[in-house]
Amino acid sequence: MKKFLMAATGGAVLAAIVTTQVAAPLLAQEAESKSTIYEQLDLFGSAFERIRSQYVEEVDEADLIEAAINGMLTSLDPHSSYLPPADFDDMREQTRGEFGGLGIEVTQEEGFVKVVSPIDDTPADAAGIEAGDFITHVDGASVLGLTLDETVEMMRGPVGSEIIITVVREDVPEPFDVSIIRDTIKLTAVRTRTEGESIVLRVTTFNDQTFENLKEGIEEQIEEAGGIENVEGFVVDLRNNPGGLLEQAVLVSDAFLEAGEIVSTRGRSAEDGERFNARPGDLAQGKPIVVLINGGSASASEIVAGALQDHRRAIVVGTKSFGKGSVQTVMPLKGDGAMRLTTARYYTPSGRSIQALGVSPNIIVEQPRRDPLAEEEEEDDAPRLRSEADLRGSLSNDSMTEDERRQLEEEEAKAEEAAKLRDEDYQLSYAIDLLHGLSALDLDD
Repeated sequence: MKKFLMAATGGAVLAAIVTTQVAAPLLAQEAESKSTIYEQLDLFGSAFERIRSQYVEEVDEADLIEAAINGMLTSLDPHSSYLPPADFDDMREQTRGEFGGLGIEVTQEEGFVKVVSPIDDTPADAAGIEAGDFITHVDGASVLGLTLDETVEMMRGPVGSEIIITVVREDVPEPFDVSIIRDTIKLTAVRTRTEGESIVLRVTTFNDQTFENLKEGIEEQIEEAGGIENVEGFVVDLRNNPGGLLEQAVLVSDAFLEAGEIVSTRGRSAEDGERFNARPGDLAQGKPIVVLINGGSASASEIVAGALQDHRRAIVVGTKSFGKGSVQTVMPLKGDGAMRLTTARYYTPSGRSIQALGVSPNIIVEQPRRDPLAEEEEEDDAPRLRSEADLRGSLSNDSMTEDERRQLEEEEAKAEEAAKLRDEDYQLSYAIDLLHGLSALDLDD
């Protein structure tokens, strides 16, 4: 019994020694870390007081605090920032689908504002702003050194007022000015139409309306076509779509998938991760899909393109996407403001991170830049190709029935429409031709 007590006592002493040896350094490190944080906060307080009392002009203390918070957030990455109450309200309006401004999605790169993409049918789009443009000046004032929010604030103004932005564009030797009239931006999240036997779904943004617009548009186009059997396939056009709500990207992807993972997010801690899976039901009813992307396709657009590509549900055509593979969470703060903080990275079903890499298309198709002068010269100089029917004395086809003649006329009309679309939008024309080819193969048999 004595031996047992001694052993127990010895064990207790040993445990106490081990606990002291391990815990004491950890407690000391924690205390040192807290001490360093308090010293840094004292440093901030000292600098704040000096600025408040000794700056050459009187300053607003609230503005100083906001600037300090924003500086802390923008030092993390280009997408984290502080949202004052007015900006927080603007952001909520954008997710509802209506707001005032120019109609461009921007980020910051090398001190300048970079256009992620212009939004369809907005003042910026009408003025010819392109994805990849750099904005260096607003109304003659340089934006170098300003935060992204400060630059965006400079571009805001009353509806109907003019703004002049200076743009630097790749392959254009000199910067140039663009005049834009501010307007109320009303976003139609999805516009649908039929080209030939293909349904085109133009998805411009991912807001609260996106999935419902998509579902309604698909149903309307199928009904107009006289049933899904008259549809060759679907083109999901995500070009120049800057993204938006994660939940809407999941719903749009799910619209074309029967099962499987859509996207996963991984945060700082393992428990912060989420996985989103598809549910049964394919709005395209198994028809082939082509997804169009370009350098202006970002964030939520890349989730959709990556999910459909990984599941081999769609062929992705175009050029490499923007490469924004991070998730921002908007966290309300005291005083009606909020902060936008990067909290996770997202991954496609195969485990690919899109961050800084983008989605690479299965088939790379560049969109040729239009040169009106060159097009006029080509039209004037292009020789007309001759066929057998043009030869003098050629035999006529007297065995052609009226139905065959009508079919020939319809095919010629389709060819003319295809040629016209090829001139207007080469990438979209390529996607539709691809669907036509897949339909001709009759892959279901």
